[in-house]
Amino acid sequence: MRRIVAVSIRIAGNPGFLAFLLARFAGMFATQIQAIAVAWQVYDETRDPMALAWVGLAQFLPMLAFLIPAGDLIDRRARKPILMVSWIVAMFCAVALWWLSAGPMTHRLSGIYAVLFCFGCSRAFSGPTLQSLLPQIVPREQLSQAIATNGMLMRAASIGGPLVGGFLHAWGGARVTYIVCALGFALGTFCLLRVQTPHAGPRAVVAADSTLWRRFRVGICFIFRRPVILGSISLDLFAVLLGGVVALLPIYARDILHTGADGLGLLRSAIATGEICAGLYLSMHPLTRSVGRALFVAVVVFGLANLVFALSSLFWLSFGVLAVAGAADMVSVYIRSALVQYATPDDMRGRVSAVNMLFIGSSNELGEFRAGVSAAWLGPTAAAILGSLCTLGVVALWTRWFQPLYQVDHFNSAGDDFSHASSGGAMDNTHKSGCHGER
Repeated sequence: MRRIVAVSIRIAGNPGFLAFLLARFAGMFATQIQAIAVAWQVYDETRDPMALAWVGLAQFLPMLAFLIPAGDLIDRRARKPILMVSWIVAMFCAVALWWLSAGPMTHRLSGIYAVLFCFGCSRAFSGPTLQSLLPQIVPREQLSQAIATNGMLMRAASIGGPLVGGFLHAWGGARVTYIVCALGFALGTFCLLRVQTPHAGPRAVVAADSTLWRRFRVGICFIFRRPVILGSISLDLFAVLLGGVVALLPIYARDILHTGADGLGLLRSAIATGEICAGLYLSMHPLTRSVGRALFVAVVVFGLANLVFALSSLFWLSFGVLAVAGAADMVSVYIRSALVQYATPDDMRGRVSAVNMLFIGSSNELGEFRAGVSAAWLGPTAAAILGSLCTLGVVALWTRWFQPLYQVDHFNSAGDDFSHASSGGAMDNTHKSGCHGER
């Protein structure tokens, strides 16, 4: 614990880092509370797994539509104002959900989907901005520790958020819960005012004849020509898209484990409990060797834990294996985030982070849609079992297809070819000769 405090204090000495952590904690806390409130409200009123599927799809579609322009904008403009505007939009979405909760049920469901679509628009900008802002706050030599500290705090929000969301919903109903969400986004926006970016690199240079698609194609080519980046983010995409069980938790809580909104909050917090335990360990013992192999092992553990959850009908067993899945996911996220940050130049981080967020959004929101449809067709248990087996199959395939990722020894080696990919000049010239213009 002393080592964690020492590392956190040393990193917090960088201008704006503490303010960034507080802002992101508030935003994550509000997001987690809102997710619990929406999931329970929708399933409690409909008892239809497809209704949960539409919740995920409503948030994924705007991310699919806006992540490309978001990544381009983040590389060409100051990142902090973009994040502030995104969270202001999220705050108004929480207020709209509060207003809808007083309306008749027939209009409420379609209204909730519309608000979640707007919330997905805000996340299309806030997600890649958050990923690309951190390297501008701390120096490169402290980046992996900052990622671990940031991840640990986010997992703390992921524990507290579902717990608070579940108990708030059980105690005061949806309206009280959504007001707390709005206040969380407002607090996060206020904290951002104190964030400084002393390590910001030069912004991407845009040629006069450049277009949005041409500029973004540079980022796509950058990713596809680097198996370490492509393999790490696609592994997360397919493992969680096919094997994630978060969307099924309201069904398991009510129909299999026979608990209420507070029990749903506990199940969601179990995942975050495992994540923060892994984050504490990584803060004390950051990975320095065999990071590629550790990534694959973590995803295997994630798949096996979800398989046990799929077969469990005991609440505390389900809680325990979800915590194991959360710990494995934290290791996976930590390694993937560090690899992407180390292997990407600053003036391309917006576009690369946007593609990364598209993969993450696909795995989370689109994964919720997949899980809801599978549960409607096959039943929740069969859907969870099949998804877990698919995750293990993905690991087997990726171990064979992405050998350079599996063989990565330490984080710094991920950026060995990083100078060849930069930067503003690529935005100007790559479109003239396709992906080969980066060589």
